[in-house]
Amino acid sequence: MASFFPQLLLLISLFQFSLATRRLTELFIPQPSSLIQYHDGSLISGKTSVNIIWYGNFTPAQRAIVSDFVTSLSSPPPQTPQPSVAAWWQTTDKYYTLAKSKSTASLHLGNQILDEDCSLGKSLTQKQIRQLASKGGQMYAINVVLTAADVLVEGFCMTCGTHGSLKGSALVNGKRHKFAYIWVGNSATQCPGQCAWPFFRPEFGPQTPPLIAPNNDVGMDGMVINLASLLAGTCTNPFGNGFYQGSAEAPLEAASACPGIYGNGAFPGYPGNLLVDPTTGASYNCHGDNGRRYLVPALFDPTTSSCSTLV
Repeated sequence: MASFFPQLLLLISLFQFSLATRRLTELFIPQPSSLIQYHDGSLISGKTSVNIIWYGNFTPAQRAIVSDFVTSLSSPPPQTPQPSVAAWWQTTDKYYTLAKSKSTASLHLGNQILDEDCSLGKSLTQKQIRQLASKGGQMYAINVVLTAADVLVEGFCMTCGTHGSLKGSALVNGKRHKFAYIWVGNSATQCPGQCAWPFFRPEFGPQTPPLIAPNNDVGMDGMVINLASLLAGTCTNPFGNGFYQGSAEAPLEAASACPGIYGNGAFPGYPGNLLVDPTTGASYNCHGDNGRRYLVPALFDPTTSSCSTLV
């Protein structure tokens, strides 16, 4: 595993947002000493279901790309070639050690809800995203709303995905239980140069050639990148008072603190040294379940104050 901290990166990470929209000119990496502080809040810990609400038309093959990624997060190392998605996820364990948590986040695939007819229409507000997120199970869960390529979402292109929390219907110790949610949009036709980079030519910055997507679907492979980033941010900062740097409304979190970095040697416009399939030419940095290959973002290692990659 290679760990490094590159120089200031501007205008290349338009695909790892959380909790609030961030303007393009605000995306940069501060000095390592100022990054990622713990604000004494709760983290997502223990066995947690990742429930997926599929909003709009996704083919079975597209759904399998994401569901296989989620199951890969907890796959035992002997079952998956290295480097693996599970090994990537283990970097988040270091946050739990610093927080003196008794357990880490063990994520597994939960319920999947299909809303193929778009019950709320094809133009959604963030309020409607939260409404959809409430359809999933609310106890020991993260509810993920994934919107299809032809579904417009308020704020799309300023942000490729968000995460936050809602009050559920269940009472815990007399109080309404809070649960975490995520939204990610399919950017195959909406801002692919921002939300599906490096599988699409960037809209801003150095115009590097796009890479071949590991699952042969630019939109879905882009969604995996964003979902991976937001899962890391959700677990380590689920309620806005966990691990982050900067404003609580626009925080830098476990993955968004390392924008545009996927492999060793990354610099603005270049994702880093990656693995390449000799047959298809597809680029990736980790293996998943069912023979899958994925590209996941670097995670900030709070013990070394550096961005940690798998390759």
